[in-house]
Amino acid sequence: MTVRTTKRSAGLLLFRHTDDGLEVLLGHMGGPFFAKKDAGAWTVPKGEYEPDEPAWEAARREFREELGLAPPDGEAVALGEVAQANGKIVTVWAIEADLDPETIDPGTFTMEWPPRSGRMQEFPELDRVAWFGPDRAREVIVRAQAAFLDRLAEHSG
Repeated sequence: MTVRTTKRSAGLLLFRHTDDGLEVLLGHMGGPFFAKKDAGAWTVPKGEYEPDEPAWEAARREFREELGLAPPDGEAVALGEVAQANGKIVTVWAIEADLDPETIDPGTFTMEWPPRSGRMQEFPELDRVAWFGPDRAREVIVRAQAAFLDRLAEHSG
C-alpha cells in the first residue's frame, strides 16, 4: 500500500509601498513549460519542504535558493495557506522590503528536455522577478495564490 502525502511549499511575498501604491515581488517560473506564458506563470518565491521542517524556516531557505539572496529581516505577516489546483498546499508570509530584481541569482533545476530525448538540461527555478501592482499581479499569479494578494491588501489596507 502506497501512502501519498500532500506536497507542501512555503514562501515569502515581499511588498513595498510606492508613490503608485502597494507592489508585490513575484517570480516567473523557469523552464520550458512557462517560457512563453505570462498569466498563471508568476508565483510567490517558494519551494517544497519536508514535514519535519518548520514552514517558516523552509520559506526563508527557499527564498535564498530561489533568488540567491538572503531573505529580508522585518516583521512577517502570516498570510495563511492555499491549496493549488495540483493539490499542493502553499503557506506564505509577507515581509515589507525592497529588492532590486537585477540582483537575483536564481537556483536551478535539471530535467530531461526535450521530453524522451535522454538529454538533461538545467533551467533557473525563476527566470526573472518583477514588482507588480495588485491588479497586474492578479492577472499573472498562479490562480490559487491570488488569495495571498487579498490577504495582504486586508492587512495593509
